[in-house]
Amino acid sequence: MGAYTDYSPALMTDMYEYTMLDACLKDGTADRQCVFEIFTRHLPEGRRYGVVAGVGRILDALEHFHLSDEDLKFLADRHVVSPETIKWLENYHFSGSIRGYREGEMFFPNSPILQVEGTFGECTLLETLLLSMLNYDSAVASAASRMVSAAKDRPCMDMGGRRTNEWAAVAAARAAVVGGFQGTANLLAAQIYGLKAIGTAAHCFTLVHDDERQAFASQIAALGENTTLLVDTYNIEEAVKTAVEVAGPQLGGVRIDSGDLASLAQRVRNQLDALGATNTTITVTNDLDEYALAALQTAPVDSYGVGTMLVTGSGAPTCAMVYKLTEREGADGVMTPVAKKSKDKATVPGRKLAFRSYEYGLADCEHVISGSESKLAAYRSDPAWKNLLVDYVDHGQIDSRWQGHDAIMTAHEYRAKALAELPVTAQSLMKGEPVIPTQITVL
Repeated sequence: MGAYTDYSPALMTDMYEYTMLDACLKDGTADRQCVFEIFTRHLPEGRRYGVVAGVGRILDALEHFHLSDEDLKFLADRHVVSPETIKWLENYHFSGSIRGYREGEMFFPNSPILQVEGTFGECTLLETLLLSMLNYDSAVASAASRMVSAAKDRPCMDMGGRRTNEWAAVAAARAAVVGGFQGTANLLAAQIYGLKAIGTAAHCFTLVHDDERQAFASQIAALGENTTLLVDTYNIEEAVKTAVEVAGPQLGGVRIDSGDLASLAQRVRNQLDALGATNTTITVTNDLDEYALAALQTAPVDSYGVGTMLVTGSGAPTCAMVYKLTEREGADGVMTPVAKKSKDKATVPGRKLAFRSYEYGLADCEHVISGSESKLAAYRSDPAWKNLLVDYVDHGQIDSRWQGHDAIMTAHEYRAKALAELPVTAQSLMKGEPVIPTQITVL
């Protein structure tokens, strides 16, 4: 990803990852083999499911996860780590393995979304970066999925770049497409990931001209009659009339960005039809969320542009995912499951398998199987269960099939299929419990 041409993601982390590494290198535990797991204890309140997104970005970041001389000098000058650790970091390269849920997959409480295996020293440095990517991208994809369901068959487009920070906007555009959106207004995201780019003009374009007719004529001259004209700067009815007069009945589309969108869309549709512009589409924007989209289902709207609520996860900007050590090598060289017992923060020890069972073609349970490597190797699941885990990194070798444009579009299609396999209540906007339970078995 272009974001890493100027700086390394290896410093996009919390200081204590490096201080832990420093201490563990000194006491000899940094080389112990470990298994870390990313999961969430709960979905955002009332949500029925979550959508995994961000793994492709993680793989992109891993390719650039090393420290430059400037980075090492910063750590040394700040006395973050000792000279011995600086030496160790000079040749850092993640040589472990990563497996987990594929992008576009549904997840639930305690789903082992990502498992990272390697030495403690290698794995601990990845914690903050992995969590920041998965938490945000999955929050956006989950919100996008709810919006796409509410929009039915009408395409949704990302227009949220100005409502978040500049790099979050790029991540959100990608996650939105994983979650079911069709394109983005963000050109950098479109360039990096090969996404469909959308956009024509804002109100200021109309205002800078002497009148609306001049603005419309200018836009059509530049972009062609198939462009979409923004018609709510002054008077919508007059603007629609002018738009058709200037472009002709073959005008591509109009956009409404204010007011009672449902009633305005109906009036504009009737007006367009009366003017002979029967194929002119109607796009609406203006602080939409899944509830507003559901309320517009009967309105004659052709597509939606969604901004603020998309990039903020529609009220849930994080998935509360955590990165926890679940198995580690002991002093005797034997791998041992470990777990926290903290109040309300206990974890399930051991590495995991994950499956989903079905009845009559619909998912009915998430099965998480925990145990030692040998016990999991001997475990035999019901052959009808779907294995939810895929391999992303094998001893440092990244599987490039999960990166780039094609991987995003595969995830986009997979999300729709995976959602269709859940009970229909998953698509309800009413608050409720996760649509299927998670059953944990410790071998």
